Amino acid sequence: MKLTGAQIIWEILLQQGTEVVFGYPGGAILPTYDALVDYQDRIRHVLVRHEENAALAADAYFRATGKVGVCMATSGPGALNLVTGLANAMMDSSAVVAITGQVASHLVGTDAFQETDVTGVTLPITKHNYLVMSVEELPQALTEAFYIARSGRPGPVLVDICKDAQQKMTDYTPISEVKLRGYRAIKPFPQNIPLLLQRAKELIDQARRPIILAGQGIKHANAHEEFRQFVEKSGIPVATTLLGIGVLSEEHPLNLRMMGMHGEAYVNQAIANADLLIALGMRFDDRVTGNLKTYAKNARVIHVDVDPAEINKNVPADVGIIANLRDVLQQLTPMIEKRTYPHWLEQIAEWRKDTLSHDIMQMPLPEDMLIAPQVMRLIWEATGGNCTICTDVGQHQMWETQYFHHTRKNQLITSGGLGTMGFALPAAIGTKFGRPDEEVWAIAGDGGFQMSIPELATVVQEGLNIKIAIINNNFLGMVRQWQELMHNRRYSAVEMWTPDFVKLAEAYGICGLRANNVKSAREAIATARAHNGPVLIEFVVEKEMNVFPMIQPGKSLNEMTRRPIQPAALGGGFDFLDAQK
Repeated sequence: MKLTGAQIIWEILLQQGTEVVFGYPGGAILPTYDALVDYQDRIRHVLVRHEENAALAADAYFRATGKVGVCMATSGPGALNLVTGLANAMMDSSAVVAITGQVASHLVGTDAFQETDVTGVTLPITKHNYLVMSVEELPQALTEAFYIARSGRPGPVLVDICKDAQQKMTDYTPISEVKLRGYRAIKPFPQNIPLLLQRAKELIDQARRPIILAGQGIKHANAHEEFRQFVEKSGIPVATTLLGIGVLSEEHPLNLRMMGMHGEAYVNQAIANADLLIALGMRFDDRVTGNLKTYAKNARVIHVDVDPAEINKNVPADVGIIANLRDVLQQLTPMIEKRTYPHWLEQIAEWRKDTLSHDIMQMPLPEDMLIAPQVMRLIWEATGGNCTICTDVGQHQMWETQYFHHTRKNQLITSGGLGTMGFALPAAIGTKFGRPDEEVWAIAGDGGFQMSIPELATVVQEGLNIKIAIINNNFLGMVRQWQELMHNRRYSAVEMWTPDFVKLAEAYGICGLRANNVKSAREAIATARAHNGPVLIEFVVEKEMNVFPMIQPGKSLNEMTRRPIQPAALGGGFDFLDAQK
């Protein structure tokens, strides 16, 4: 059948199972938006207020559903505004297809109005990209984009389509199978999988102090059940990365919780003293390892990842397996013996007791104050943990990992590798479309939230029942913390004036609430949950509270700055304990 390029775009989106597109129209993509009129009963288009947020929402939609997220923008500034969101998807391995309009093919390279070489700009931050200059190229390019985005290690793909390619007609036949010469979802690599699995089994048999390092790759492989079976048969305790939170319930006795820069001290102590690390679907990011020269020096390493680039990149592997994680676990679990490590777990429990003695939530707090960790704990208590949390980036993000207990899979949606401020609200929008029956909370600092305020209009226009928690300390909190600890408290450009968030919410037609102590915080959360519609709560918290533990840049895992016994906010000094004491 004969269709225009614009019609072909929507036909392919339907063929790929696309249900929602996050976008913003403009001149170069206008033919595609014109064709949308005939498809809007089958595909929902969400009009965001800034293109970056379209990409972030599409990213979160993928994380919430496992389906490719789709975003759309026009040429020039519209396409360029997608860049941060695409980089975020690339760093966190999210399958996103971005469709952008481009000037007419005969104008490409002439510096035409709103022309930008978007494929050149996005080359380093996409898994692949295309410039489509003719309608005949379009079906193949767009179908391939979806295949590349979702296969192997997921990632973003951009398809830049000239305006005349959208307008012209061609014979269209759906492409049922994609064959890309030279492309493999899992790149070929010289390895003997059975031999490597046998070697992995031998290392596990020899270990006395093993730790599993669980990353987001377990989610991408949809291997939650296989992973749980492996953990329970092996008896090996688990430490998770930030993006690995949710691969195993934090109520599981073998889940130690998050490792790394702001992970718990006992978790990092366990890693530092381990004799075997089993790294599953994680990439040994610097926020996980601290100083590589001193990282787990007495440990052998088994590293399983779908991406060969990650094996031996940061931490040398004694056994490196490049394969689908689910397949590996299905084969490895029957090979190992059922074991327990009582002495090792007792030692970790002792370290854990010491850590809990420093937990501010165990200390009596004045009734007239509110600290951010309390907010995380109150949301967890009110919801019973039955919700999805989308956080921004900064102190509140780390407090969420520490004080909200994640018992369900893929419950936390957050920006990891890129650390994108402004992520929470557009992510909550994408998540709500992916999980319409789920209670969704966007938790943001006052700084990050002000980067995405306009999306409140999207929330209202789309009728989304999202709860928004703003942690307001009138600072760029994490930057201030670094300036305090590493720059002798020489604060520079971190104090932040904020608007009246309650009035701002009301201006958008959203219920706005404010809390400045535990009692009012608990009441506000209850009110928000009972309200059938979006609610924004401003939590006015202590201004100069730091996230601890913390591994400062260049330090080792066993050189953590611990929580103070008596926090400064309560009148105490910064009496920190070394992790080894």
